[in-house]
Formats: sequence, structure tokens, C-alpha cells
Amino acid sequence: MFGSLGFTELILILVIVLIIFGAGKLPQLGEGLGKAIKGFKKSVHEADAIEAEAQALAAQQQAAAAAPAQAITAAPVQSMTVDQPAAVAQPASRA
Repeated sequence: MFGSLGFTELILILVIVLIIFGAGKLPQLGEGLGKAIKGFKKSVHEADAIEAEAQALAAQQQAAAAAPAQAITAAPVQSMTVDQPAAVAQPASRA
């Protein structure tokens, strides 16, 4: 897990941490570190779930957009006639 760190190196690191932070602060440091790791893991799993949900939603939208497009192209085209609009009265200009 620690690669090339041996038992004596780990003991030396623990002694240095005890000197810097003191014995009273070690439980608080461990608790904070544990909460940070737990929060990181939770956010990674939530990000994966959100990404999967977004991909599923995009696939649904693509399928929904393709279905009406096929129905529109298959519908017959109806011709419409447009009547001539009535003459529009224009306001008198002031001279």
C-alpha cells in the first residue's frame, strides 16, 4: 500500500506527527481525514450517477426528436389558397 515505505519510516512519520500536533489533536485529525475521504467517495459515486442519468435523458430526447420527424415527413402535403387582402387605408400625410 505504501510502496517503498518500511515499518521504521512509518514509525518515524507517526512520531513527527505526534510532535507537531500533540496526542490530543490526533483523534480530531483522524476524524476530519475520515470525513474528507467519505465525502470524496460519496461525490465520486454521485457524479457517476448524475452522468449516467444525463446520458439516459439525452438518449430519450434523441429518440423523441426522431419519432415526430418521421411522422411529419410521412404526412401528406395539403395545398392552401391565400385570398387577396382588402385594401388598407393609409393615413393622410400632412403638407
